[in-house]
Amino acid sequence: MDHMNTDNEVVRAEAQQILDELFADALIPFRLNAREVKSIGMEEYIICFHDSRLRSLDVSWKKGESFKLVFRRAILERIARLGIPPKHSLPVTQRVQRSYGR
Repeated sequence: MDHMNTDNEVVRAEAQQILDELFADALIPFRLNAREVKSIGMEEYIICFHDSRLRSLDVSWKKGESFKLVFRRAILERIARLGIPPKHSLPVTQRVQRSYGR
């Protein structure tokens, strides 16, 4: 496997981990699967979901930033713009604590 494919797979796995956590914490209203990652520049990727509600998300970050934090913020902001409220299964205090790793 070449370096580019390795990077894409690492990004895909990290994105999927965040998506799974957000869905488990009921912070997003539906399950998403990071199916494919396309590198479009230095530290810039398109994460493809192949979901009719959200097909893909362009994520870029600066050196020194955490991809996971940038992706988490980007996916939450994008889902919020869809206007579909999250399905809350946990009390708000537990959701907030879990979303910040406390």
